[in-house]
This record gives sequence, C-alpha cells and structure tokens, in this order.
Amino acid sequence: MSASFLKLLLLGFVAGALATFFFHQSAWYLLNQAGVIPPDRPAWPLNAIPPFGVPYVVSKMFWGGLWGAGLTLLLARIEGAGYWLAWIVVGAIAPSLVAMYVVPVIKGLPVADFWPRAGVAGTVNAAWGLGTALFLRLFGAAQLGHARTA
Repeated sequence: MSASFLKLLLLGFVAGALATFFFHQSAWYLLNQAGVIPPDRPAWPLNAIPPFGVPYVVSKMFWGGLWGAGLTLLLARIEGAGYWLAWIVVGAIAPSLVAMYVVPVIKGLPVADFWPRAGVAGTVNAAWGLGTALFLRLFGAAQLGHARTA
C-alpha cells in the first residue's frame, strides 16, 4: 500500500469521525428539539456502552470514521458539484440502510418499520456526508484521491 493510500484512509477516518460529532449530531439535536426524535434520545450521548464502556458519542464517531475511510476511497476522486452531491446522497443512503437492516439483525433485534426511521436516518446521515466531504476538502484529500488514480 502506498503512503498516499494510507493517508487518504486516515483523512477519511478523521473526517468521518469529526463529521459525526459536528454535523450528524447537530442534525440529530435539531430533530430532537423539533420533536421528531424523542427527548430520551439526545444528541451527543455520554452514557457508557458495552463492551468497552466508552461514551456512546465516541462509539458513533468511531463508526462514522470507518464509514468515512471506506467511502473516501470511492468518492474522493469525484469533482465539482458531483462531489458534494455524491457525499450527501451516498451518506444519506448507505449508512442508513446498514443501520436499519444489518445492525438490528447482528444484535438479534427486530428490524423496525421503514418509515419514519428512514427519514430521520437519511437526514442525519446526509448531514454527516456533507460534513465528511467538507472536512476532506479542508484536509486536502482531493489531491490524494487524484494521485491515487494517476
């Protein structure tokens, strides 16, 4: 693996984690305040979760970072308005579908009804996608994505 590939992965992870904290959780907060998300599910949750007892928001940031790293490899080379649109659309759809249909099965839980959960998931994850795209641009990851294909 080349150094630029590893750097791109790292920047994707950091961008995704930061986007989770600032964009995903801010969208969550706004939906929570609007009454769309119940008050007992606040943004930036600090309750410890198993198996390591880390704050829930840190766990969310970790998974956002993994999504960021993976999607960066696919989307970093896109240019212009398509770059932003791709991050928003793929961000809204891919993590949402996994959260709705894969995670519950892994945890042995029933799959919830599609609506209204899809609207909430799509909204907060679209915000995450936008944030990840923005952080990647601020970090200069576009040049690495193009260098990887040259």
